[in-house]
Amino acid sequence: MRKLLFTLLGGFFLFSACQQDVEEEVMMHIEPSFDQAIAVMTPTEGNEVEGVVTFTKTADGMLVEAEISGLTPGDHGFHVHQFGDIRKSDGTSAGGHFNPEEHEHAGPEDDMRHVGDLGNITADENGNATYKRVDPNLNFYGESNILGRGVIIHAGEDDLTSQPTGAAGAREAMGVIGVANNEL
Repeated sequence: MRKLLFTLLGGFFLFSACQQDVEEEVMMHIEPSFDQAIAVMTPTEGNEVEGVVTFTKTADGMLVEAEISGLTPGDHGFHVHQFGDIRKSDGTSAGGHFNPEEHEHAGPEDDMRHVGDLGNITADENGNATYKRVDPNLNFYGESNILGRGVIIHAGEDDLTSQPTGAAGAREAMGVIGVANNEL
């Protein structure tokens, strides 16, 4: 009787674990009911960089738009990072570039790149920068889901080739990607 009870309990726990795995797999492939996310960028310690990055789902991919201020003139690395954790004042708790497919670092136009490789954002002589690009690799579900991930703007230019991050330097601003309130 005891052996039968343990067998039944073991089968129940195995079934429960399999059911949870199936539910998670199904949820990864269900397209969400919203079409826009936002990251409010805040400066890392000692910096003044701030702004907003929006991600809007379109028929051609994800429209990424940014308006940033407080940068030094020139190019600055711009990436989606692995974690939406901005607890460390230097932005390092956001981890490395978001790279679920384990590709080499590259530019946003390259076929084989990190999902999070957005290239550079260019600041004018007043330190203001805008960015607008449709990216086919970003998504709100599945393996390339960017929700809850971090966005980082770096102090220097991403050279688009150095591994693993493009040698873009320190992190000047950080944000977390969350579902946007479309009523604002």
